[in-house]
Amino acid sequence: MNDDPTFLNAAQQLIDAGRFIDSKGWVPATSGNFSARLPDGTIAITVSGKHKGHLQTDDIMLIDSDGNSLDGKKPSAETLLHTSLYQRFPDARSVLHPHSINATLVSKLFEKEIVLEGYELLKAFKGIETHESRIVVPIFANDQDIPRLARQVEAYLDAHGAIYAYIIAGHGLYTWGKSVQETLRYLEALDFLFACELQLHGAKN
Repeated sequence: MNDDPTFLNAAQQLIDAGRFIDSKGWVPATSGNFSARLPDGTIAITVSGKHKGHLQTDDIMLIDSDGNSLDGKKPSAETLLHTSLYQRFPDARSVLHPHSINATLVSKLFEKEIVLEGYELLKAFKGIETHESRIVVPIFANDQDIPRLARQVEAYLDAHGAIYAYIIAGHGLYTWGKSVQETLRYLEALDFLFACELQLHGAKN
């Protein structure tokens, strides 16, 4: 087991995040994957096939910035989606990917994107200081070809600039931040805002 204190601290943060996210019902079965970037540029990430509400230190592995295993363990098939975000956003220190029901339903109701506008809770996101704000969360078609999906996300970012999160249709949500705690705040805010939009949509139809 990796006994480096920096790794162990990151692993514990991911374990705690997993328990919190599981308590919300956002990672059923063995779904989801979480990561945290260490100061040396390596990345602590959940191994493949583990229930995120019952993670142990041995369920967190170490990869390099390109997604290659550094300890012989098997990372998630979606590791490239994490590493591409870290490469794009130098300040990002954590990426969290749950499979929440609200994100999944949003992807079924909104074709290409969901717009969140006029909510007080938008101030949960760094850089937003008023409810008179608007963020767009793009929705990408699910794809088992992860490199191709990563390229689609990159192309969107090239065209539209920085975003706070994106959804994979019928799958789940990706969001990232400067710490595990900030990223958890984004997850909680997004889930609430998605629930608001779902209820609004239901009330109008």
